[in-house]
Amino acid sequence: MENSRTVFFVSDRTGITAETLGHSLLTQFDGSRFRQVTVPFVSTVEKAQAFAERINRTAEEEGMVPIVFSTLVTEEARNIVSSANCLFLDFFDAFIGPLERHLGMKSSHTAGRAHGMQDIGTYTTRIDAMNFALANDDGVTTRNYDRADVVLIGVSRSGKTPTCLYLALHYGVYAANYPLTEEDLESGKFPPALLPFRHKLYGLTIDAMRLQQIRNERRPDSRYASMVQVNRELKMAEELFRKNNIPFFDTTTSSIEEIATTIIHETGIKRRFF
Repeated sequence: MENSRTVFFVSDRTGITAETLGHSLLTQFDGSRFRQVTVPFVSTVEKAQAFAERINRTAEEEGMVPIVFSTLVTEEARNIVSSANCLFLDFFDAFIGPLERHLGMKSSHTAGRAHGMQDIGTYTTRIDAMNFALANDDGVTTRNYDRADVVLIGVSRSGKTPTCLYLALHYGVYAANYPLTEEDLESGKFPPALLPFRHKLYGLTIDAMRLQQIRNERRPDSRYASMVQVNRELKMAEELFRKNNIPFFDTTTSSIEEIATTIIHETGIKRRFF
């Protein structure tokens, strides 16, 4: 990418934390262009040295000092990487020290705690919730809805499946989803299979132009993707939500993270882990 600055997210484990926090900070700089690179599993001195050399080569080739967001736990690896030609921003240095002083104790400096397997119960819950979301996707079955924490409903391609998967993976929420068909919408009533679970229903809607674009990519020039059909389905779905006092959310300009968090906040569903 021309005239862009390289940003490295480095970690001795997956790099997810450095990537998430670093990306959040970078979004505040609209006028800058970044080439973002995640470098996971820098878990030895040799790997740290090799990465430091990579930083130096990048700085020389691009004529700009790279930015490095780090969650390296070991001091030796941090010292090696921070000595390279870069702007080194370390999340552990920023927060561990103040926490140690406030709590009056030393941290364990153990790598992989955030995304590791220390808590088998949490990991099992995450996998179970993911399996539930996959098994109860797109209205394939409704017989497990008694186990669901939430059942997302909405027209086709309004964001139900990715939201269910995110709720399962990040919060351990048992989320199912049911697509409202044209027949359902024309009846003006919820399908009988949903009626026992009205208290678990949460609707998703979306801007008509955006939905038409998404559907057209899936089935070009079809009735399914026509603006007339899209407008009609969305209007009937939102009327159904309002008529039955079902909370719903417009997903048009929101990320999956924002949609999931909104659902958690508005429904009061208890997340199973943090």
